[in-house]
Amino acid sequence: MPKEVNVITEILIKAPIDTVAGFVANPDNAPKWYVNIKSVEWKTEKPLTTGSKIAFTAHFLGRKLSYIYEIVEFNANQNLVMKTAQGPFPMQTTYSWTKLDSNTTKMTLRNNGYPSGFSKLLAPLMRSAMKRANQKDLIKLKSILEGQ
Repeated sequence: MPKEVNVITEILIKAPIDTVAGFVANPDNAPKWYVNIKSVEWKTEKPLTTGSKIAFTAHFLGRKLSYIYEIVEFNANQNLVMKTAQGPFPMQTTYSWTKLDSNTTKMTLRNNGYPSGFSKLLAPLMRSAMKRANQKDLIKLKSILEGQ
């Protein structure tokens, strides 16, 4: 079995949990805080629910990537889990939110998957690039939600 790429990134955001989770759980907001995501297209009807499918177009490591995520778990203000089985790098993305106090939320972003083919050779590079990208994305999210 190929080696798993597992990247976990966290940040504290000075905003209520419903504000943070509500913004992040709306796929239409993804291009606003994900540097690499360029567009989002709903493949199923809104609103977001388990089974929803959303197409994303992104640029990562100099390549254009198009993929469809399916929502496999969604618990408002707790977590959102989505995965794709497409392409050379099937990926699962998990957002989780923890209320620290009435105006502070810990946001955790986890990306994990099992690269195959050529992507398997790039796994160590992908891991570090994903970590850097996720940190930048969470800093941008914090800036948006804290109104900075």
